[in-house]
Amino acid sequence: MREKEIEIYLRDEVKKAGGKAYKFESPGNDGVPDRIVIFPGNKIYFVEVKAPNGKVRPLQLKRMQELTQFGCKVLVINSKQGVDGFIKWVMEE
Repeated sequence: MREKEIEIYLRDEVKKAGGKAYKFESPGNDGVPDRIVIFPGNKIYFVEVKAPNGKVRPLQLKRMQELTQFGCKVLVINSKQGVDGFIKWVMEE
């Protein structure tokens, strides 16, 4: 499965669950996560999408650590099952 397929699945499943999965691009700040996922009730997550065997690059890891230090919730999802688990976790949170 390709990263793009998982990212599209994430976007669609988040929408079905009542949220938004905005594509995140920050000019001049390479390595930011792929999506900002927002659900009602101030539930905000930064999500890096990877192919099943994909690896987080060092710069991506640095950006994720920076966001975590600011108190943000940051996740890496690498499968459709990971998307499903994420949605379930958010709905229970």
